[in-house]
Amino acid sequence: MNVVGTMFFKDEKLLIDKPRKRPTYQMIGGRVENGETPLEAAIRECHEELGDYSAFDDKLFELVMEFDEIATSDGITPIHFYVFKYNGFLEGKLSTSEEIESFLWYDSSYGNEILSNTLKNEVVPYCLKKKLIK
Repeated sequence: MNVVGTMFFKDEKLLIDKPRKRPTYQMIGGRVENGETPLEAAIRECHEELGDYSAFDDKLFELVMEFDEIATSDGITPIHFYVFKYNGFLEGKLSTSEEIESFLWYDSSYGNEILSNTLKNEVVPYCLKKKLIK
């Protein structure tokens, strides 16, 4: 299964969200649907998860990471993860939904107990190494 995530940054913090059905925060993203490219999926998922009041430029997405892992949701499904970095500023207002309970601008002072395995093992270490977050 192919999955995408997008990193948005503000003030050296990474935007993550908390799905209502999961105990941990995750990346903004989700599954690549049939007939979609990873970029198209990333843009669609951002529209779905960030809500109608957020605004971003579809041309400012950059693929920065790819890796294979096992899905946190069931512990057995192999997934190929594409991570995009948004090279701009997220405009507007974030809005929660039936799917998304809350948002958090994350930095390392929060610790990693609240993070999904993808964030904990791959994305946050990448962000710290590249000095994208504190």
